[in-house]
Amino acid sequence: MKKLGITFSTLLITAYSSYSQVPQEKSLLWQITAPGQTKPSYLFGTIHLICPEDIIVDNVLKDKFNSTQQLFLELDMDDASEMMNAVQEMKMKNDTSLHMLLDKTQYDSVAHEFMQLAHLPLALFNFTKPMLTMSTIYPALLGCPAAEAWESEFMRMAKQNGIEVKGLETTEEQIEVLDAIPYGIQANMLANSLLNTDSLKNDFLQMVELYKQKDIHALQESTREDPDFASYEGILLNNRNQNWIPKIKKEIQSMPTFFAVGAAHLGGENGIINLLRKEGYAITAVME
Repeated sequence: MKKLGITFSTLLITAYSSYSQVPQEKSLLWQITAPGQTKPSYLFGTIHLICPEDIIVDNVLKDKFNSTQQLFLELDMDDASEMMNAVQEMKMKNDTSLHMLLDKTQYDSVAHEFMQLAHLPLALFNFTKPMLTMSTIYPALLGCPAAEAWESEFMRMAKQNGIEVKGLETTEEQIEVLDAIPYGIQANMLANSLLNTDSLKNDFLQMVELYKQKDIHALQESTREDPDFASYEGILLNNRNQNWIPKIKKEIQSMPTFFAVGAAHLGGENGIINLLRKEGYAITAVME
């Protein structure tokens, strides 16, 4: 599942078909206007790992962020208990280990490639959910000394503004998503990725480039080309998007809110932008 490291939101309210409401504009920042409200909220598509120099907070983004009163991420990363739960829930259930999921020859080959990329022994992650283990190798694919997440930048901005950080879902809900994908399949995804590192790197860098171009439509289409992703798109994206819509609507009615979620959640017929448009919200791209 090479394209889930990103585990990647313009029309006024019209009578167009739902397909016509699928966003095509190249933008990561989108304005949400609710019927009868004058103060808009905003939706931003993040990437969970990118070189620091590619995290650019321009004046437009800063202005829109500063006009809101709370920040919502996928997970409340400012909550120490949530972060502690996340660490505890990384382990596979029933004492399942990677040694049990891969035969010895396959495990040894994967361990060798993992050491080459992550510079860590795979044994440290023997009981970790394989899809989470995958996240440790993406920094090496970026080609920069360090990597950072957009979420970290938004948390710094929230702290500077004295606004609260909240989450659209809990650690338990995120872990349920991972546990819905059989560990054996996750282990095979990990093995296939590590034993085809050239392809893995090319796919990942292509996705990063689409993100830097702010092309959420192409990004969404690209992720769907991955056969592993296509098999679990409902679990990883669509179901979560549907679950988030009532929460987003509630918070928008409460106060101007800035939502920052993986860019893969924004585009497509089942993306957040189209789902909100179906609910009667005007979602418009904010251009530089």
